[in-house]
Amino acid sequence: MDGLGSGQIALYIVLGLVLLFVVIALVRAVKIVPQAVAIIVERLGRYSRTLDAGLHLLIPFVDRVRAGVDLREQVVSFPPQPVITSDNLVVSIDTVIYFQVTEPKSAVYEIANYIQGIEQLTVTTLRNVVGSMDLEQTLTSRDQINGQLRGVLDEATGRWGVRVNRVELKSIDPPESIKGSMEQQMRAERDRRAAILTAEGFKQSQILTAEGEKQAAILRAEGGAQAAILTAEGEARAILQVFDAVHRGDADPKLLAYQYLQMLPKIAATPSNKMWFLPSELTSALGTFAKGFGGAFTGSDGGVSDSGRPAGTSPLGDDLPPTTLTDPAEALAEARRESAAATADATSSGTLSGLPFDPSVELGQRPGGGAVPPRAPEPPPEDAPTV
Repeated sequence: MDGLGSGQIALYIVLGLVLLFVVIALVRAVKIVPQAVAIIVERLGRYSRTLDAGLHLLIPFVDRVRAGVDLREQVVSFPPQPVITSDNLVVSIDTVIYFQVTEPKSAVYEIANYIQGIEQLTVTTLRNVVGSMDLEQTLTSRDQINGQLRGVLDEATGRWGVRVNRVELKSIDPPESIKGSMEQQMRAERDRRAAILTAEGFKQSQILTAEGEKQAAILRAEGGAQAAILTAEGEARAILQVFDAVHRGDADPKLLAYQYLQMLPKIAATPSNKMWFLPSELTSALGTFAKGFGGAFTGSDGGVSDSGRPAGTSPLGDDLPPTTLTDPAEALAEARRESAAATADATSSGTLSGLPFDPSVELGQRPGGGAVPPRAPEPPPEDAPTV
């Protein structure tokens, strides 16, 4: 019984060991690879194959998984590295590398640690590139440095099964003393630009102001000249119209003498005048006025004036000199209104001179009415004033 019991126990132990071996073999024979991961498999210590994503079967205790490689794009930031520029200034530069493993076998067997290799290669290449530049070029040539770094890294890491997609310089930090000098230089440059812009703006404003004043002065001068010309033309036209109306109205010396006597009080109309000077021809004007009221003056002889011109005609003829006003029609209408006003004034003055009203004479005093034959003088009315 003791021998049988010992044999059964040994059998159970053997069966358990066999079952455990089978379980371990099944576990090691089945391999599930996740997405974006590649697994390197070695058979008896030698590279066998690369497993992609999915379910794979291995030979237990013969095939062994060497390493798993991440196929996604990775980002690695390297610590700041001191770099000496061509003008012997030490700057601190830190970089960021974007890379992706394209050949897992090469990344595992060609280099022990491709990330460390990329870091050291980046530092040496960066020192070579920046060492040929001065500080000003280093600060302003980021794109050029990035391009050179990427070209060197991509060429060197190609045999490692790694592709460098992008290289970026995070920061370039010059020494503190250089930073202060750069700030002063930048401040001075900005002050210079601000002074130049202010001067240019002031210059432009002065030029525009002078141009505006020049144009305004020219326009004022042109307006004044045009106004003076139009005023002179208007006054000349008015004088001609009045002159023509007077001659066409055939005003006699009695009417002129009466108008002359009416203008005398206006000489002393100003309050500052203390004395009133009588002109020397006042006596002759009074004599003519007296003769007019006495009926001794006829005004014409046979319808012909003293100048040999028929009564009621103008020495200007039928046409006045042409006007140069802007609107001829408006100027002509204004002249006609002035002529009608002058005719009405002459008619009223002739009526008040002591002679009876004669419609034929009124017709002769209107423009275009033609000359009127002279009429015989009539005795003044009994209630007419005497001088």
